[in-house]
Amino acid sequence: MAAKIGFIGAGRMAEAMISGLITKNIYTKDEIVACAKTEETRNRVSEKFGIKMYENASEIAKLTDVLVLAIKPKNIPSLFQEEKLELGSNHLLISIAAGVKIAAFESYVPDTKIIRVMPNHCCMVLEGAAGYVRGTKATDSDMQIVKTILSAMGLAVEVKEHDLDAVTGVSGSSPAFMYMMIDAIADAGVLCGLSRTVAIRLAAQSMLGAGKMALESGMTPSQLVDSVCSPGGTTIEGVKVLEEQGFKSAVVDAVKASVKRSIEMGKK
Repeated sequence: MAAKIGFIGAGRMAEAMISGLITKNIYTKDEIVACAKTEETRNRVSEKFGIKMYENASEIAKLTDVLVLAIKPKNIPSLFQEEKLELGSNHLLISIAAGVKIAAFESYVPDTKIIRVMPNHCCMVLEGAAGYVRGTKATDSDMQIVKTILSAMGLAVEVKEHDLDAVTGVSGSSPAFMYMMIDAIADAGVLCGLSRTVAIRLAAQSMLGAGKMALESGMTPSQLVDSVCSPGGTTIEGVKVLEEQGFKSAVVDAVKASVKRSIEMGKK
């Protein structure tokens, strides 16, 4: 094979993955290929990363055994039915298409090894959080390949397929909720006299630091809240307001709504 990994589709998520793989020295630019329908996209991605670009998925399927499927779910049927993409038992197909189940891919390419992935937006800065699921034919070696790829962009956790909808809500959708939180805190900072630039930087760094504390301190989120709240101090007053206004319930409902939508998409 001429390459070690190929991308079917070259949108933002594919670009983020390509960037991570090159930055973390998982693959060199010469070991990565991708395809895109438009010449504009092919030229842009080629110039940005120095990788070889092709027009059709069938072209890169001949160049590598490891393929990342990074197209919109609605375009998947035509990829196999109209474009006649053929994959064999030697191929490992890593799908990041939301809502499309492993069984659907196995109906198109029954001999191919499938691993389904739910990445998130933050992989664009190599701080992603992804869940991944083993298909019926995927081997331990295949799983290690996927873990290595995903770990180049952040945290990677193996889950069962029935848990992937929950992963969608917890890590796939939640960055948007966190951006809203940063925006709200920055608004408050501006109201209290800070410039918007300073307020956003402080709020965003505080969220980054809080996430790192949650991952590395060994304390539960509740314990971390208590560790910031001094008796009669400033933080406990703010926490009291959030509790009174149903902050936690609103966040739970937002995640549940995202999970519900993921389930609905998977049924279509």
